[in-house]
Amino acid sequence: MSFHPTSVWFLFLLPLAAIAFFRLWRHQSRATISFSAIHAADHAPGGRWTRFLIALPILRALALILLIVALARPVESNESSKTLVEGVAIELVVDRSDSMRAMDFTVGNERANRLDALKDMATKFIVGGDGFDGRGTDLVGVVVFARNADSIVPLTLDHDVVVDAIEQIRFPEDGTEMGTAIGDAIALGIDKLKDASDRANRDGKTRIKSRVLVLLTDGEQNAGELSPQDAAALAKSTDVRLYTIGLGTEGFAPVPVRTPFGTQIQNVPVSIDEKTLTEIAEATGGRYFRATDSKSLQEIYETIDRLEKSSIEETKLVHYRDLAVDSWATSLPFVGPIEVPPVLALVVILLTMEALLAATRLRTLA
Repeated sequence: MSFHPTSVWFLFLLPLAAIAFFRLWRHQSRATISFSAIHAADHAPGGRWTRFLIALPILRALALILLIVALARPVESNESSKTLVEGVAIELVVDRSDSMRAMDFTVGNERANRLDALKDMATKFIVGGDGFDGRGTDLVGVVVFARNADSIVPLTLDHDVVVDAIEQIRFPEDGTEMGTAIGDAIALGIDKLKDASDRANRDGKTRIKSRVLVLLTDGEQNAGELSPQDAAALAKSTDVRLYTIGLGTEGFAPVPVRTPFGTQIQNVPVSIDEKTLTEIAEATGGRYFRATDSKSLQEIYETIDRLEKSSIEETKLVHYRDLAVDSWATSLPFVGPIEVPPVLALVVILLTMEALLAATRLRTLA
Protein backbone atom coordinates (compact mmCIF):
# COMPACT_ATOMS: atom_id res chain seq x y z
CA MET A 1 0.00 0.00 0.00
CA SER A 2 1.14 3.52 -0.76
CA PHE A 3 -0.40 6.99 -0.87
CA HIS A 4 -1.42 9.03 -3.85
CA PRO A 5 1.34 11.57 -4.53
CA THR A 6 -1.09 14.51 -4.69
CA SER A 7 -2.70 13.79 -1.31
CA VAL A 8 0.05 12.29 0.85
CA TRP A 9 0.62 15.65 2.59
CA PHE A 10 -2.57 15.07 4.66
CA LEU A 11 -0.50 12.69 6.81
CA PHE A 12 1.04 15.77 8.44
CA LEU A 13 -2.34 16.22 10.18
CA LEU A 14 -1.98 12.97 12.14
CA PRO A 15 -0.93 14.76 15.38
CA LEU A 16 -4.44 16.28 15.45
CA ALA A 17 -5.71 12.88 16.57
CA ALA A 18 -4.58 13.88 20.09
CA ILE A 19 -7.67 16.17 20.22
CA ALA A 20 -9.66 13.02 21.03
CA PHE A 21 -8.09 12.95 24.50
CA PHE A 22 -8.87 16.62 25.25
CA ARG A 23 -12.26 15.86 26.82
CA LEU A 24 -10.73 13.20 29.09
CA TRP A 25 -8.01 15.61 30.23
CA ARG A 26 -10.58 18.35 30.89
CA HIS A 27 -12.78 15.89 32.81
CA GLN A 28 -9.90 14.93 35.11
CA SER A 29 -8.85 18.54 35.75
CA ARG A 30 -12.13 19.69 37.29
CA ALA A 31 -14.65 18.37 39.83
CA THR A 32 -17.38 16.27 38.32
CA ILE A 33 -19.90 16.92 41.22
CA SER A 34 -19.82 19.98 43.51
CA PHE A 35 -20.16 18.94 47.17
CA SER A 36 -18.87 20.54 50.36
CA ALA A 37 -17.44 17.20 51.48
CA ILE A 38 -17.04 13.76 49.90
CA HIS A 39 -15.59 11.79 52.82
CA ALA A 40 -18.49 9.36 52.71
CA ALA A 41 -17.66 8.41 49.14
CA ASP A 42 -13.95 7.85 49.68
CA HIS A 43 -14.32 4.13 50.28
CA ALA A 44 -17.23 3.50 47.93
CA PRO A 45 -16.39 0.78 45.36
CA GLY A 46 -15.94 1.99 41.74
CA GLY A 47 -17.99 0.50 38.91
CA ARG A 48 -16.13 -2.12 36.90
CA TRP A 49 -16.90 -0.31 33.61
CA THR A 50 -15.16 2.89 34.74
CA ARG A 51 -11.77 1.37 33.98
CA PHE A 52 -12.83 1.21 30.29
CA LEU A 53 -13.59 4.95 29.99
CA ILE A 54 -10.22 5.36 28.25
CA ALA A 55 -11.69 3.33 25.34
CA LEU A 56 -13.86 6.27 24.23
CA PRO A 57 -11.00 8.68 23.37
CA ILE A 58 -8.98 5.79 21.94
CA LEU A 59 -11.81 4.88 19.54
CA ARG A 60 -12.23 8.55 18.62
CA ALA A 61 -8.48 8.97 18.08
CA LEU A 62 -8.34 5.88 15.87
CA ALA A 63 -11.29 7.20 13.88
CA LEU A 64 -9.52 10.55 13.39
CA ILE A 65 -6.30 8.81 12.36
CA LEU A 66 -8.13 6.68 9.80
CA LEU A 67 -10.04 9.72 8.52
CA ILE A 68 -6.76 11.57 7.94
CA VAL A 69 -5.33 8.46 6.28
CA ALA A 70 -8.41 8.33 4.04
CA LEU A 71 -7.82 11.99 3.05
CA ALA A 72 -4.23 11.06 2.17
CA ARG A 73 -5.71 8.50 -0.27
CA PRO A 74 -4.12 5.13 0.44
CA VAL A 75 -3.86 3.33 -2.89
CA GLU A 76 -2.69 0.16 -4.53
CA SER A 77 -0.96 1.01 -7.78
CA ASN A 78 -0.93 -1.23 -10.82
CA GLU A 79 1.62 -0.06 -13.36
CA SER A 80 1.48 -1.17 -16.95
CA SER A 81 3.45 -0.08 -19.97
CA LYS A 82 2.86 0.06 -23.68
CA THR A 83 5.94 -0.20 -25.83
CA LEU A 84 6.14 0.95 -29.41
CA VAL A 85 9.28 -0.05 -31.25
CA GLU A 86 10.47 2.06 -34.16
CA GLY A 87 12.63 -0.54 -35.83
CA VAL A 88 14.68 -0.78 -38.98
CA ALA A 89 13.89 -3.39 -41.63
CA ILE A 90 17.22 -4.69 -42.95
CA GLU A 91 17.57 -6.95 -45.97
CA LEU A 92 21.02 -8.47 -46.45
CA VAL A 93 21.63 -9.23 -50.13
CA VAL A 94 24.60 -11.62 -50.31
CA ASP A 95 26.64 -12.50 -53.37
CA ARG A 96 27.44 -16.23 -53.37
CA SER A 97 28.93 -16.36 -56.86
CA ASP A 98 32.07 -18.39 -57.53
CA SER A 99 34.35 -15.36 -57.31
CA MET A 100 33.55 -15.16 -53.57
CA ARG A 101 35.92 -18.10 -53.13
CA ALA A 102 38.85 -15.66 -53.19
CA MET A 103 40.79 -16.03 -49.96
CA ASP A 104 41.84 -12.48 -49.17
CA PHE A 105 40.15 -12.25 -45.74
CA THR A 106 40.79 -13.73 -42.31
CA VAL A 107 38.45 -15.18 -39.66
CA GLY A 108 39.95 -15.90 -36.26
CA ASN A 109 43.50 -15.21 -37.51
CA GLU A 110 43.09 -17.83 -40.22
CA ARG A 111 42.85 -17.25 -43.96
CA ALA A 112 39.21 -17.31 -45.13
CA ASN A 113 37.30 -16.75 -48.32
CA ARG A 114 35.12 -13.73 -48.84
CA LEU A 115 31.85 -15.58 -48.21
CA ASP A 116 33.00 -16.99 -44.86
CA ALA A 117 34.27 -13.58 -43.73
CA LEU A 118 30.96 -12.03 -44.78
CA LYS A 119 28.97 -14.64 -42.83
CA ASP A 120 31.08 -14.19 -39.71
CA MET A 121 30.70 -10.40 -39.68
CA ALA A 122 27.00 -10.47 -40.62
CA THR A 123 26.30 -12.76 -37.66
CA LYS A 124 27.97 -10.35 -35.23
CA PHE A 125 26.14 -7.42 -36.81
CA ILE A 126 22.76 -9.13 -36.24
CA VAL A 127 23.09 -10.77 -32.81
CA GLY A 128 25.91 -8.71 -31.29
CA GLY A 129 29.45 -9.40 -30.15
CA ASP A 130 32.92 -8.11 -30.95
CA GLY A 131 31.84 -4.48 -30.50
CA PHE A 132 28.35 -4.84 -31.99
CA ASP A 133 25.19 -4.37 -29.93
CA GLY A 134 23.08 -6.45 -32.29
CA ARG A 135 19.84 -5.53 -34.04
CA GLY A 136 17.46 -6.83 -31.38
CA THR A 137 14.40 -4.76 -32.35
CA ASP A 138 14.92 -4.88 -36.12
CA LEU A 139 13.46 -7.08 -38.80
CA VAL A 140 16.24 -8.86 -40.69
CA GLY A 141 15.99 -10.95 -43.84
CA VAL A 142 18.44 -12.49 -46.31
CA VAL A 143 18.51 -12.72 -50.11
CA VAL A 144 21.31 -14.62 -51.84
CA PHE A 145 22.25 -14.50 -55.49
CA ALA A 146 24.53 -15.77 -58.18
CA ARG A 147 22.93 -16.14 -61.64
CA ASN A 148 19.55 -16.17 -59.88
CA ALA A 149 18.31 -14.44 -56.75
CA ASP A 150 16.55 -16.27 -53.94
CA SER A 151 15.11 -15.21 -50.56
CA ILE A 152 16.37 -17.77 -48.03
CA VAL A 153 14.76 -16.25 -44.93
CA PRO A 154 11.96 -13.64 -44.75
CA LEU A 155 12.29 -10.50 -42.69
CA THR A 156 11.85 -11.58 -39.09
CA LEU A 157 12.64 -10.73 -35.47
CA ASP A 158 13.75 -14.32 -34.91
CA HIS A 159 17.43 -13.63 -35.44
CA ASP A 160 18.50 -17.16 -34.57
CA VAL A 161 16.71 -18.30 -37.72
CA VAL A 162 18.48 -15.58 -39.71
CA VAL A 163 21.91 -16.56 -38.40
CA ASP A 164 21.27 -20.23 -39.17
CA ALA A 165 20.21 -19.32 -42.72
CA ILE A 166 23.37 -17.27 -43.23
CA GLU A 167 25.49 -20.19 -42.06
CA GLN A 168 23.87 -22.42 -44.69
CA ILE A 169 24.83 -20.19 -47.66
CA ARG A 170 26.89 -22.17 -50.16
CA PHE A 171 28.68 -21.54 -53.47
CA PRO A 172 27.09 -22.58 -56.80
CA GLU A 173 27.42 -26.29 -57.47
CA ASP A 174 27.30 -26.33 -61.30
CA GLY A 175 27.78 -24.10 -64.32
CA THR A 176 24.08 -23.24 -64.66
CA GLU A 177 24.32 -21.14 -61.50
CA MET A 178 27.37 -19.18 -62.53
CA GLY A 179 26.87 -15.42 -62.85
CA THR A 180 26.13 -12.27 -60.87
CA ALA A 181 22.58 -10.86 -61.08
CA ILE A 182 22.92 -7.75 -58.91
CA GLY A 183 19.83 -5.94 -60.25
CA ASP A 184 17.49 -8.91 -59.79
CA ALA A 185 18.78 -9.50 -56.26
CA ILE A 186 18.21 -5.86 -55.25
CA ALA A 187 14.68 -5.94 -56.71
CA LEU A 188 13.82 -9.11 -54.78
CA GLY A 189 15.16 -7.58 -51.56
CA ILE A 190 13.10 -4.43 -52.10
CA ASP A 191 9.96 -6.52 -52.62
CA LYS A 192 10.55 -8.38 -49.34
CA LEU A 193 11.20 -5.13 -47.48
CA LYS A 194 7.98 -3.56 -48.71
CA ASP A 195 5.80 -6.54 -47.82
CA ALA A 196 7.28 -7.09 -44.36
CA SER A 197 7.26 -3.43 -43.31
CA ASP A 198 3.63 -3.04 -44.41
CA ARG A 199 2.66 -6.02 -42.23
CA ALA A 200 4.66 -4.71 -39.28
CA ASN A 201 3.03 -1.28 -39.46
CA ARG A 202 -0.41 -2.87 -39.41
CA ASP A 203 0.13 -4.88 -36.21
CA GLY A 204 0.28 -1.72 -34.05
CA LYS A 205 3.32 -2.90 -32.04
CA THR A 206 6.15 -2.18 -34.45
CA ARG A 207 6.57 0.84 -36.64
CA ILE A 208 9.21 0.60 -39.33
CA LYS A 209 11.40 3.66 -39.01
CA SER A 210 13.40 2.96 -42.17
CA ARG A 211 13.98 0.26 -44.78
CA VAL A 212 17.56 -0.63 -45.58
CA LEU A 213 19.12 -2.98 -48.11
CA VAL A 214 22.76 -3.96 -47.63
CA LEU A 215 24.30 -5.35 -50.82
CA LEU A 216 27.52 -7.35 -50.43
CA THR A 217 29.24 -8.29 -53.68
CA ASP A 218 32.71 -8.72 -55.12
CA GLY A 219 31.99 -8.35 -58.81
CA GLU A 220 29.94 -6.74 -61.50
CA GLN A 221 26.61 -7.56 -63.12
CA ASN A 222 26.79 -10.18 -65.87
CA ALA A 223 23.43 -11.94 -65.50
CA GLY A 224 19.78 -11.22 -64.74
CA GLU A 225 17.05 -9.15 -66.35
CA LEU A 226 17.07 -5.95 -64.31
CA SER A 227 20.00 -3.54 -64.32
CA PRO A 228 21.39 -2.22 -61.01
CA GLN A 229 20.35 1.30 -62.06
CA ASP A 230 16.74 0.24 -62.60
CA ALA A 231 16.77 -1.58 -59.26
CA ALA A 232 18.09 1.59 -57.59
CA ALA A 233 15.25 3.61 -59.14
CA LEU A 234 12.80 1.07 -57.69
CA ALA A 235 14.47 1.40 -54.28
CA LYS A 236 14.21 5.18 -54.37
CA SER A 237 10.51 5.07 -55.30
CA THR A 238 9.76 2.81 -52.31
CA ASP A 239 11.94 4.68 -49.77
CA VAL A 240 14.52 1.91 -49.48
CA ARG A 241 18.07 3.06 -48.76
CA LEU A 242 20.92 1.07 -50.31
CA TYR A 243 24.27 0.47 -48.68
CA THR A 244 26.63 -1.27 -51.09
CA ILE A 245 29.80 -3.05 -50.03
CA GLY A 246 32.49 -4.08 -52.51
CA LEU A 247 34.42 -7.07 -51.16
CA GLY A 248 38.00 -7.97 -51.93
CA THR A 249 41.46 -6.67 -52.71
CA GLU A 250 42.22 -4.73 -55.87
CA GLY A 251 44.02 -6.17 -58.88
CA PHE A 252 44.76 -9.77 -57.93
CA ALA A 253 43.39 -12.11 -55.26
CA PRO A 254 44.38 -15.62 -54.10
CA VAL A 255 41.75 -18.06 -55.40
CA PRO A 256 41.62 -21.88 -55.02
CA VAL A 257 41.86 -23.32 -58.54
CA ARG A 258 41.38 -26.93 -59.55
CA THR A 259 44.38 -28.31 -61.50
CA PRO A 260 45.49 -31.78 -62.58
CA PHE A 261 47.61 -31.74 -59.44
CA GLY A 262 44.68 -30.89 -57.13
CA THR A 263 43.32 -27.61 -55.81
CA GLN A 264 45.96 -24.91 -55.65
CA ILE A 265 45.89 -21.27 -54.57
CA GLN A 266 46.66 -18.96 -57.48
CA ASN A 267 46.57 -15.21 -57.82
CA VAL A 268 43.96 -14.30 -60.39
CA PRO A 269 42.77 -10.88 -61.59
CA VAL A 270 39.61 -9.54 -59.89
CA SER A 271 37.46 -6.48 -60.53
CA ILE A 272 34.57 -4.69 -58.84
CA ASP A 273 32.22 -2.27 -60.58
CA GLU A 274 32.72 0.41 -57.95
CA LYS A 275 31.30 3.11 -60.20
CA THR A 276 27.91 1.37 -60.42
CA LEU A 277 27.87 0.41 -56.74
CA THR A 278 28.57 4.01 -55.75
CA GLU A 279 25.98 5.36 -58.16
CA ILE A 280 23.10 3.14 -57.00
CA ALA A 281 23.87 3.70 -53.32
CA GLU A 282 24.02 7.48 -53.57
CA ALA A 283 20.85 7.56 -55.69
CA THR A 284 18.89 6.26 -52.67
CA GLY A 285 20.61 8.30 -49.97
CA GLY A 286 22.94 5.47 -49.00
CA ARG A 287 26.70 4.96 -49.26
CA TYR A 288 29.23 2.73 -50.96
CA PHE A 289 32.03 1.07 -48.98
CA ARG A 290 35.08 -0.92 -50.03
CA ALA A 291 36.13 -3.81 -47.78
CA THR A 292 39.60 -5.06 -48.64
CA ASP A 293 40.07 -7.15 -45.49
CA SER A 294 38.22 -8.33 -42.38
CA LYS A 295 39.11 -5.21 -40.39
CA SER A 296 37.70 -2.83 -42.98
CA LEU A 297 34.59 -5.03 -43.33
CA GLN A 298 34.00 -4.76 -39.59
CA GLU A 299 34.41 -0.97 -39.70
CA ILE A 300 31.85 -0.80 -42.52
CA TYR A 301 29.31 -2.80 -40.52
CA GLU A 302 29.98 -0.58 -37.49
CA THR A 303 29.30 2.52 -39.62
CA ILE A 304 26.00 1.10 -40.88
CA ASP A 305 25.15 0.11 -37.31
CA ARG A 306 25.55 3.73 -36.21
CA LEU A 307 23.71 5.18 -39.20
CA GLU A 308 20.65 2.96 -38.84
CA LYS A 309 19.46 3.00 -35.24
CA SER A 310 16.15 1.80 -33.81
CA SER A 311 14.26 3.71 -31.13
CA ILE A 312 11.84 2.49 -28.47
CA GLU A 313 8.98 4.58 -27.14
CA GLU A 314 7.48 3.40 -23.86
CA THR A 315 4.30 4.80 -22.35
CA LYS A 316 3.68 3.94 -18.69
CA LEU A 317 0.12 3.77 -17.37
CA VAL A 318 -0.52 3.71 -13.61
CA HIS A 319 -3.93 2.58 -12.34
CA TYR A 320 -4.73 3.46 -8.72
CA ARG A 321 -7.18 1.51 -6.54
CA ASP A 322 -8.41 3.86 -3.79
CA LEU A 323 -8.41 1.94 -0.51
CA ALA A 324 -10.41 4.67 1.24
CA VAL A 325 -13.51 3.39 -0.58
CA ASP A 326 -12.38 -0.09 -1.72
CA SER A 327 -11.69 -3.08 0.49
CA TRP A 328 -8.15 -4.36 0.45
CA ALA A 329 -6.34 -7.59 1.19
CA THR A 330 -3.51 -8.04 3.66
CA SER A 331 -1.90 -10.82 5.65
CA LEU A 332 -1.53 -11.10 9.43
CA PRO A 333 0.86 -13.34 11.38
CA PHE A 334 -0.80 -16.57 12.58
CA VAL A 335 -3.98 -15.54 10.77
CA GLY A 336 -3.05 -15.47 7.11
CA PRO A 337 -4.67 -13.41 4.34
CA ILE A 338 -7.71 -11.36 5.32
CA GLU A 339 -9.99 -8.88 3.54
CA VAL A 340 -10.04 -5.48 5.24
CA PRO A 341 -13.03 -3.11 4.79
CA PRO A 342 -12.47 0.30 3.17
CA VAL A 343 -10.79 2.88 5.41
CA LEU A 344 -13.89 5.10 5.52
CA ALA A 345 -15.98 2.10 6.57
CA LEU A 346 -13.57 1.54 9.48
CA VAL A 347 -14.01 5.21 10.49
CA VAL A 348 -17.79 4.77 10.60
CA ILE A 349 -17.46 1.52 12.58
CA LEU A 350 -15.17 3.12 15.20
CA LEU A 351 -17.37 6.22 15.61
CA THR A 352 -20.48 4.02 15.92
CA MET A 353 -18.82 1.89 18.61
CA GLU A 354 -17.83 5.05 20.52
CA ALA A 355 -21.34 6.49 20.32
CA LEU A 356 -22.95 3.23 21.50
CA LEU A 357 -20.56 2.81 24.44
CA ALA A 358 -20.89 6.49 25.44
CA ALA A 359 -24.69 6.16 25.47
CA THR A 360 -24.77 2.85 27.38
CA ARG A 361 -22.10 1.19 29.50
CA LEU A 362 -19.65 4.13 29.51
CA ARG A 363 -22.19 6.87 29.94
CA THR A 364 -21.17 9.70 32.37
CA LEU A 365 -22.98 12.56 33.98
CA ALA A 366 -20.67 15.16 32.47
